[in-house]
Amino acid sequence: MPISAGLSAPDFELFDDTNTLRKLSDFRGKNVILYFYPKDDTPGCTKEACNFRDDYSAYEKAGVVVLGVSPDSVESHAKFKKKFQLPFLLLADNGHAVCDLYQVWGPKKFMGKSYEGVLRTTFVIDGNGTIVKVFEKVRPAEHSAEVLAALRSVE
Repeated sequence: MPISAGLSAPDFELFDDTNTLRKLSDFRGKNVILYFYPKDDTPGCTKEACNFRDDYSAYEKAGVVVLGVSPDSVESHAKFKKKFQLPFLLLADNGHAVCDLYQVWGPKKFMGKSYEGVLRTTFVIDGNGTIVKVFEKVRPAEHSAEVLAALRSVE
């Protein structure tokens, strides 16, 4: 069954960019933006992360937690976060178990090559741990604005 709005967000544990173990359930009581992206420091992922960064004060004002997830290592996340001054947590999904759990790992194509990877997807999760919106096939440049608009309808 696909993960969709109205379902409970599956809980998980991952290490963040400071090597601290985080659980999704640690953020109960707050709205959470859980965004899955393919790779640190690549053009689309950097654009998406920097847009979340640039809009971060609006997320903070709304009491929203932003969590980025990719299969990159803790070390890679730490470098990416520092390089672009990202104010939110990046979670290291080595082995893509959480990507699998959220059904965002699958077939992709790039420059004529087929491979398996992260399908850029964002989940808006309310304070009770319920998924209220799912964004699939995210376009990095416009995405943070889309998410902020969706949050206004959740409040």
